[in-house]
Amino acid sequence: MAEEILLESDGKHGTHLTKPLLAVAFLASFGSSMLYGFNLAVVNSPAQYIKNFYNETLTESYNWIPDERLLTILYSVTVSIFAIGGMTGALLVGKLVTKFGRKGTLVRATVLVFIGGALMGFSRSCRMPAMVILGRFITGVHSGICLSVVPMYLGEIAPKSLRGFLGLVPSIHICLGVFIAQVLGLHELLGKEEHWPLLLSLIVFPTMIQLMLLPWFPESPRYLLIEKGNIHATIEALKWYRPKGNIQAEVDEMQEEQRSLSSIHTISVWGLLRDRCVRWQVITIMVLNIGMQLSGIDAIWFYTNDIFRDAGIPDLNIQYVTVGTGAIEVLSGMLGCFTIERVGRRPLIIGGFLFMGICCAGITLSVLFQAQMAFMRYISVGCVVGIIAGFCIGPAGVPFLITAELFKQSHRPAAYTVAGVLNWMSNFTIGFVFPFLEMTMGPYCYLIFCTICLGVALYTIFVIPETKNKTFMEISQMFAAKNNILEEELTSNGHLKMAEMNGYGTLGLHS
Repeated sequence: MAEEILLESDGKHGTHLTKPLLAVAFLASFGSSMLYGFNLAVVNSPAQYIKNFYNETLTESYNWIPDERLLTILYSVTVSIFAIGGMTGALLVGKLVTKFGRKGTLVRATVLVFIGGALMGFSRSCRMPAMVILGRFITGVHSGICLSVVPMYLGEIAPKSLRGFLGLVPSIHICLGVFIAQVLGLHELLGKEEHWPLLLSLIVFPTMIQLMLLPWFPESPRYLLIEKGNIHATIEALKWYRPKGNIQAEVDEMQEEQRSLSSIHTISVWGLLRDRCVRWQVITIMVLNIGMQLSGIDAIWFYTNDIFRDAGIPDLNIQYVTVGTGAIEVLSGMLGCFTIERVGRRPLIIGGFLFMGICCAGITLSVLFQAQMAFMRYISVGCVVGIIAGFCIGPAGVPFLITAELFKQSHRPAAYTVAGVLNWMSNFTIGFVFPFLEMTMGPYCYLIFCTICLGVALYTIFVIPETKNKTFMEISQMFAAKNNILEEELTSNGHLKMAEMNGYGTLGLHS
């Protein structure tokens, strides 16, 4: 049966974008990545209403009026607990994707959104602030799982010529989620005090659509073949995603990788960190994931209104300026998505971080000289927009894409776990610390973000190779010299020794 299916192909390579590929990319991102962006920005508009709710309920329950500092701490916990949930979800990724598959994990994780959305939606009527915080935590767990699983899923179903494009579809949806949260948070829509619980709970609707449609899509072919050993399901899935293409070459490549990994199971996080054959790949995902969060972008997403208020923008105009930045995010994300296969991964990372670093320095200067020159407030707004645009063009999605590209099937779940935990840990740090950092350092705090952005750009220039249109085995070979996999570890026929490489990247790597 498998051979018959292969013979039905028309001989063309299945490397073009098909409707099934595009559909699954948008559907998987719509109910997952978009919710991540929405949850990042949704607490920005109703910030004062949430603080008032905490103030009222504490007064009612304990006959005690909290001071402004305590309310700031409670609100910071509400913002940053989302990242703690995300970190928890990231720790679960490796086990979930191995047991349930990529698509199966996404489908099962939807239950978390319904629980979290219900808690936040009914928190005001129940007069329980803890329901808001717990709901944010649970939705964070969902985002922590999906933020790793979606790019893993898309990276495994995409042909190598389309990995960049499909890998950045989630980042467009992240930007779209931020924009939707900003629009719905307008005072004319759901930005009123009585509507903030509804605003926080709207996440259930995209998830409902995903839950109805995603189960009809096939599982990742690489997962079906390499981890489950089901050649018939693999071929069926490939033909579904590439209905008019010749899938023989892809099946051969996956079978070759399966043979090279046949002596080991999916590697653990500890095994990944100890494996010197992927040392620089691990360092790379650490640098990129920490750098993308400590670049200052989360501070801007979480506290956009406060930043614009400090820059001197009138309160009545802040919400509209914020929505404008959201529209720029979406356009920038689309620009990155449609240019990545032309310019490659490295230029987007380097250019994005350099531009963000310059804009961070620009915010510091504009705020310092704002008193002397009134037009500096507009320079400050322009720098905020520049940081968002620079981030969405490259750093927003490329680190997740590169994590899929730098590791083979056995190491990929553990790599996404490490990347996700560091990403969310950094997210939490910024979400909780930034208000106090801004109170202590003022505009100088953006110089910290500037330094981090420039550091990541330099690391990319000197360490990270271009992975565009490279197979997973070719990418492994590109890192061989940095990982000290040298002549003595190569056999006479040019293949890396399986024993030395612990089953990673062994077959098909020629000197």
